[in-house]
Amino acid sequence: MEIVKEILRLFDTRTDFFVELVIQHIVLSGISIAIITVIGIALGVLISESKGLAAIVLALTNFFYTIPSIALFGFLVAISGIGAKSAIIALVIYGLLPIIRNTYVGLVEIDPQIIDAAIGMGSTRAQLLQKIRFPLALPVIFAGFRTMVVMTISLAGIASFIGAGGLGVAIWRGITTNYPAMTIAGSLLVALLAIVTDLILGFIEKRIGGIYHEK
Repeated sequence: MEIVKEILRLFDTRTDFFVELVIQHIVLSGISIAIITVIGIALGVLISESKGLAAIVLALTNFFYTIPSIALFGFLVAISGIGAKSAIIALVIYGLLPIIRNTYVGLVEIDPQIIDAAIGMGSTRAQLLQKIRFPLALPVIFAGFRTMVVMTISLAGIASFIGAGGLGVAIWRGITTNYPAMTIAGSLLVALLAIVTDLILGFIEKRIGGIYHEK
């Protein structure tokens, strides 16, 4: 119970410190998520037109996904230096797989009869994507987006190890000073941020699924 009391005392006496770290964490994660979403959906749409290209892109993103996060962070520091830049690059690399894969799967698994009917009615490729394929694939795409967001928020906790800020600062400070309460406090806030975000996205995902089934 002593550790619980110490954690609560930390939250009470160091509120400003933790609020600042939470804001840094949200900004770092938010920038990464925005970049991942744009690149991931664009690549997912692109590879849905070519099975050969899809195999290459998915294999490459799978390969990056197998690299230990600490190793990738260390590698990027040697190239792009210490700070948020390297952290964002690493987070983007890790976050691409679920959004690319789900976008691709969502688009290629649409009933071919629906596509043929739309083409028969004179739909162009752009209209087909915008009005038929993408809306039908949206529930699957959003599921990948949800996974990516939670993963990015969690992984951003390591970003402080290369000077990028965020809640990892509290975790790292607790480790280096042998202060378990600080480490646990930082870890709890990362977990809480990820859980709350996941619950919000889960609610939105159900709404999207409900709209999809109504149609």
